[in-house]
Amino acid sequence: MTEILIRGAERVVTMNPARDEIAGADVLIRGGVIAAVGQGLTSAGTVIDAKGCVVTPGLVNTHHHLYQSLTRAVPGGQDALLFGWLKTLYPIWARFGPEEMRISALTGLAELALSGSTLTSDHLYLYPNGARLDDTIAAAAEIGLRFHPTRGAMSIGESKGGLPPDALVEDEALILKDMERVVDAFHDPAPGAMVRVGLAPCSPFSVSRDLMRETATLARDKRVMLHTHLAENDEDVAFSLARFGCRPGQYAEDLGWTGADVWHAHCVKLDTAEIGLFARSHTGVAHCPCSNCRLGSGIAPVRAMRDAGVSVGLGVDGSASNDAGNLIAEARQAMLLQRVARGADAMAAREALEIATLGGARVLGRPDCGSLVAGKRADIAVWDLSGIEAAGAWDPVAALVLCGPTRVRDLFVEGRAVVRGGHLATLDLDRVIADQTRLARALIG
Repeated sequence: MTEILIRGAERVVTMNPARDEIAGADVLIRGGVIAAVGQGLTSAGTVIDAKGCVVTPGLVNTHHHLYQSLTRAVPGGQDALLFGWLKTLYPIWARFGPEEMRISALTGLAELALSGSTLTSDHLYLYPNGARLDDTIAAAAEIGLRFHPTRGAMSIGESKGGLPPDALVEDEALILKDMERVVDAFHDPAPGAMVRVGLAPCSPFSVSRDLMRETATLARDKRVMLHTHLAENDEDVAFSLARFGCRPGQYAEDLGWTGADVWHAHCVKLDTAEIGLFARSHTGVAHCPCSNCRLGSGIAPVRAMRDAGVSVGLGVDGSASNDAGNLIAEARQAMLLQRVARGADAMAAREALEIATLGGARVLGRPDCGSLVAGKRADIAVWDLSGIEAAGAWDPVAALVLCGPTRVRDLFVEGRAVVRGGHLATLDLDRVIADQTRLARALIG
């Protein structure tokens, strides 16, 4: 059985129950699993010198729209709130097809890998011109990241009072049929799974309540997770009050969208009662701080959520609303926003790093990931602190969030090298960038 020894790290951040950080430590990988963490380990296998490095669990991204990496910095949407931003971009996205979905996914996944993510979800809710969820699943397999794609959907177009154009919505019976297809084809419930599929109607303003209910029923029959956008900004809350006569949290509870098998993106405008509901029901939250800033949505009450016991992970959100896909940068932004809202002691760097690793794994229902403990999956990030970003840093662990680096030296997923020496080991990145540039220029026209 293949062994890899990561040897002599300046610090190994375990995220174990005691939150141990071990100086001068080693991590032994055997067959895709962490075999041991400690000092003085030996192996006859491959040895990776980690002198001057901090080793952490791989970061976990709980919310993304990978297809949006083809529409960064689009004029007309750069300074808009959520609804106006969507109105600008829907017509562009309507021109996508399978190639656009695959290449944009490869680009977004590469960006995540280089910034330390080993596990990511994706929320794909539009399928123009023959595009399928299969396109992004193929991209994740090519690059080698652990993947939680979700079969999203929009079914209420403009003519029926929804936000998206009619050309981008689907028939609800066909949506449910394809949801069942992709779960049966790709979902792996086993520990160590590389692909798990979730079901994810886009939002309260783009699907019917019937579809929300029926999706929840299907997900529980198939034993997969549920995901959607919720309470993202004031417009979102106003829509819920006007259309449904209740706040977003009540809307979710009434439709069966709370529980340990559910996580909601954003939740910027949850009130105290809704936070309590999510805590009692073990409903998770994907916090997307950079996107929330970019769209002027507000500062999510993460401190209050965490204090109440809500499971919170981080998400980069789509690259059309961020416009980057760097999860360690999200950890820094999450920490800074809570300090803006609550004071300099509202969130420490280590708590932000915990949310980015163990927190995300919990939100996605992956107890086999998120920590460096014997028996857990070997999803590991190696950060070299010898560069300019961390020069002069006294605390190497806090430095990851406070100053950098923001790019990994090495990244392992299931014990396999995805990034080696700061470069992708599984993909010709220059080719992907060239394809991405070609497709973007064609869209610009």
